[in-house]
Amino acid sequence: QSTWGIRINPSARMCGIVGIIVHNKEANVFGLLFDALMVLQHRGQDAAGIITCKDGIINLEKGNGLVRDVIGGKSAERLLGPVGVGHCRYPTAGTSSAAEAQPFYTNTPFGICMSHNGNLTNHTALKESLIIDGLRHLNTNSDSEVLLNIFARELINQCQKFFSRETKPQNGELGELAPKLIFGAVKEVMKQCQGGF
Repeated sequence: QSTWGIRINPSARMCGIVGIIVHNKEANVFGLLFDALMVLQHRGQDAAGIITCKDGIINLEKGNGLVRDVIGGKSAERLLGPVGVGHCRYPTAGTSSAAEAQPFYTNTPFGICMSHNGNLTNHTALKESLIIDGLRHLNTNSDSEVLLNIFARELINQCQKFFSRETKPQNGELGELAPKLIFGAVKEVMKQCQGGF
C-alpha cells in the first residue's frame, strides 16, 4: 500500500518502453535510449533491446539479461540514427527465450519495429489466422510478435485499398506513409485484438 492509501498489486508488472525521434537526421539517439532503459530497468530485468534507424537502415541489438549486459559499449558504434525504440522485458506471456526479447521487427511492409507492453488474450487465434490466412511466419510464441504482424497485415490492406491497381504510387509516396493509412491499420488492429495493451 502506498502513502496515499492506494493498494498496489505487486504482481502487476509491465515492461519498460521508450521511443525517441529527433529531427536532426545526423543525430544519434542511442545514448538517450540506453540511459532511458537504465532508468526503466526496474520495469523488466529478463531481457533488453534497442533498435535504431538511420537512412533507412535498421540496426537491432537485443537479448536476455540486464540492459548494461545486453547492450554494451560496442553497440553505440552500430546502433546509429535519429529514430529508435528501446525495451526492457518483464515476461507475462510467451517464454523467457532470447528470441522473445524486444523490439520485434518485420520487413514487410516498409520495415516495421514494435515494442509492446501488455497481453493479448486472443493471441493464439490471431497467430493461427496470421499463419493460415495471412501466410506469415512467426518465430516466437510472443503475443508482441503477433501484434506486430497483425499491424503489418492491416497496413498492407490499407495500402492496397489506397493504391488500387489504377492508382500507382507516385514518387516516394510509400516512403512517406500517409497518417491516414497508419491510423486505418491501427483501427483494424483494435477491432481484432483483445486484452490489455
